[in-house]
Amino acid sequence: MLRALRQIVAVTAIGLRAIPERVGTSLVIVVGMALVVAVTISILSMSVGFMRTVRNTGRVDRAIVLSQGSLYEFGSAISRDNVITIADAPGIRTAGDGKPIVSAESLASVVVTKKSNGLDAYILLRGVGPEGFALRPEIRLVSGRMFRPARHELIVGKSALAQFGGLEVGSQVPLPEGDWTVTGSFESNGDEHESELLADSETVLSAMRANTFHSVTVMLERPESLEQFRATINVNPTLAVDIKRETEFFATQSKYLNDYLTLIAYVVGGIMGLGAIFGALNTMYSAVSARSIEIATLRAIGFSGGAVVASVLVESLVLAFSGAAIGAIVAWIVFNGDLHSAGGLVFRLAVTPGLVGLGIGFASILGFVGGLFPAIRASSLPIATALRAT
Repeated sequence: MLRALRQIVAVTAIGLRAIPERVGTSLVIVVGMALVVAVTISILSMSVGFMRTVRNTGRVDRAIVLSQGSLYEFGSAISRDNVITIADAPGIRTAGDGKPIVSAESLASVVVTKKSNGLDAYILLRGVGPEGFALRPEIRLVSGRMFRPARHELIVGKSALAQFGGLEVGSQVPLPEGDWTVTGSFESNGDEHESELLADSETVLSAMRANTFHSVTVMLERPESLEQFRATINVNPTLAVDIKRETEFFATQSKYLNDYLTLIAYVVGGIMGLGAIFGALNTMYSAVSARSIEIATLRAIGFSGGAVVASVLVESLVLAFSGAAIGAIVAWIVFNGDLHSAGGLVFRLAVTPGLVGLGIGFASILGFVGGLFPAIRASSLPIATALRAT
C-alpha cells in the first residue's frame, strides 16, 4: 500500500511539474472551468439574493388577509365594512392608544425608468393605513419627511431609489389625478418594501377611483394567535377571505420566480459544463499523448498503471480547481452586492460561501470526468508500442 502511494506521488509530481510546458493547452481547462463557475455562481446569486430579500420581509407575528381564492394582492378586493370586521377580531395586538395594529392597503403600479439602461419598468405604490408604520417598525425614514394623508405625497424605498430614476426627494411621480411628490426615502432591513413607494392608503384609493382595499395586514398578539384570529374570521358569514402568515405568503409568492432562476442557472451551467468536459478531455488526451514515452518508461521500470491513472486525474483536478477558484473570485468581485430587479422587486446579488463551494464542487466533477478517460488510456497504453515511437 505504501509503495503504491509513493508511486502515485512520484508520477503525479512529474506530471504537475510538466504543466508549464503545456501552458497553452492547460489554459483550455482553466479558462473553461472559470467561465462555467463564474456564470453558474452569478445566476444562482440572483436566486440567493432574491430569497434573502423575501425572507427579510415576512414576520411570523404578522398575517395578511386577502379575498377568498386570491393568490396575489392585486387580485384581492376587501370592502371597508370587512376591514372593520377584521380589525375587531381577537388575536390582534393593540397600540398604546388601544387601537388594533391593522393596515388596510391599496396598491397601484407606477412606471419608472431603470438607471442602468433607460428602459421602463413597473414598481409598486403601496397605500398604507394610519397604523402601517406601527405594523412595520422596521421601516425607518432616512431622508426627507413622511408623506401627509390626503395629499399627493409618497416616500420611496432606498433600493428603488438606487435602481430607478426620477424618484429622488422632491421629484414628481406621474399618477392618476396628477403628479405626486416624493417627500422622503426609507429603509426596511433590505426587505421587499425597499422596492416600493409608500403613501396614504385612502389617498391612493381616491386617486385610483377604487372603493375596495387589496389586502389587510394585521399584527398578531403573538405568533400562536394566528389560529385564534383565523378561527374567528372563518366562522363569520359576512367574510369570504383567506388568511396567511406573512412568512408563508411571501415564500409562496416568490417560489415560482426563484425556481425559474435556479432552473436557468443549472441549464446554462450544464450546457457550459458539457463544453468544459470536452475541453478537458481534449487537453488531457493531448497531455497523455505528449507524455506517452515518459509514461511507458515509468511503467517499464516498475510503476503501476494505477499510479498513472491517479496522476492524470490529479492533474485534471488541479487545473479544474484552479479555474473554479478564479471563476469564484471573479463572480464575487463583479456580482456580489450588485443591484438587480425582477418582477418589480429590487434585490442585491449574493455570492455566498455555499455558492462558492457548489461551484468548486461542480468544477471538480467536470475535471474528474474530463480526466478519467485519458487516464484510463494512459494506463492501458502498450509499453512496447510507446517505446518504439522513439
